[in-house]
Amino acid sequence: MILVEISPFYEKKMHCLLCKEHFPTTKIRSRQVRVIDHDSDFRPIYIDKEINPIFYNVAVCPHCGFAFTDDFAPYFAPGTKEMIAENITAKWHSRSFGGERTKKQAVEAYKLAYLSANFKKEKHLTMAGMMLRIAWIYREDENLPKEMRYLKISRDLYIQAFSEGDYIGTQMSETRVQYLIAELSWRIHDRAEAIRNFSRVIETQKRSTEPKIIQMAKDRWQEIRDEEAVPKTS
Repeated sequence: MILVEISPFYEKKMHCLLCKEHFPTTKIRSRQVRVIDHDSDFRPIYIDKEINPIFYNVAVCPHCGFAFTDDFAPYFAPGTKEMIAENITAKWHSRSFGGERTKKQAVEAYKLAYLSANFKKEKHLTMAGMMLRIAWIYREDENLPKEMRYLKISRDLYIQAFSEGDYIGTQMSETRVQYLIAELSWRIHDRAEAIRNFSRVIETQKRSTEPKIIQMAKDRWQEIRDEEAVPKTS
């Protein structure tokens, strides 16, 4: 019997939210993805680093340059299509982001999606998630300065998302958003913001439906206390 090896990659036909043209984008078959662990900011760690679904979250329209994820709303506020046409499409040189992506191509796709989201006036929550994924890609590459840069951008966007409540009605709970604000603050060494938000997360434990996140916040809080207890050498 001849066994046919099935590629982890497949083509999905997309419909551009902006120009309405159809184009193919590459996705990874879910059954081919195996996660062995998660970082404390929810970054999945895959057994096979060559099969990373994070690289393929963004679809880039080769016709108009508009880039988007499944989290984008189909609605365009008045004037936003014109802004995208002027700032993205007018400067776009047609190229394809189909096929297997390198880390560089994945980052470029996320940056295009961030620009598109910004001009479209997407939720801060959506933009925060994209910036966080760029930080994860740089973490895997052990590029700490760029990781820290995008963690801060993501953290600031999560703060805006929380203050404006634009996470309401999404899969992201209040507890998870506050936890991410705290965790990302801790990672970028904004200690005061981290402590404030870890405390807020722990305070919600009686009404939260996410006990795992509450425990993660408690563990981090204990780490902070332990660090404070260590005497500093002069």
